[in-house]
Amino acid sequence: MVLVAALIAPVGPAAAQDGKSSGTSLKVEDLTPEELQEREARKSCKVAICAAFRNRKPEGGDISCNVIKSWRKEQLSKMVEKAKVSWPWGRVRCTAPIQLKREMLIKAVSEPTYEATLAKHKVVCEVEREKDGNAEIKFEFTPKVRFEKGKATKATLNWGTIEAPTLVKGAMWTATASDNTFNVLQSTVVEDINDFIDNKCDEVKDELGGK
Repeated sequence: MVLVAALIAPVGPAAAQDGKSSGTSLKVEDLTPEELQEREARKSCKVAICAAFRNRKPEGGDISCNVIKSWRKEQLSKMVEKAKVSWPWGRVRCTAPIQLKREMLIKAVSEPTYEATLAKHKVVCEVEREKDGNAEIKFEFTPKVRFEKGKATKATLNWGTIEAPTLVKGAMWTATASDNTFNVLQSTVVEDINDFIDNKCDEVKDELGGK
């Protein structure tokens, strides 16, 4: 669900509809043509995940899709500031395979308490850099999310291996090590997951049907 919130949400990691966004969302009218294209490409994955959350039908198989998401420099700066790290580079464009168990999604929103442990996810990103040229970064994380009464209440990202040029890797290592130790991104992740389940899934409720 962490990747869902960050990569699948149509205009950013969270929306401001309920006043509890992580501050990185963009209005649809402000999106570039490329961002709009990415948004549309993620829609089928979003519908499949929301259908599992809302319809809660065990049949249909697990959810697997490949998504692409770009973040602007100002969005990234807000995302990493909680880890007390700056973002000196430009836009980042990430590609990630999403693998989610249908049973896990259903239990997350239907059981009184539930701890969802996601499979290890591997993400590949391209970072725009003016002076040194674009850089590729690869990283892994294995999220765990605790739910109570259908709402995310606690989350840990459990960052793993990072592959990147030295300067970029140094900044990412500082942020991820801080999060692994102090869980500084927990509140943002929890807000984003709940926003996805509530507000983002509302945006496609007419397309869920009997899926």
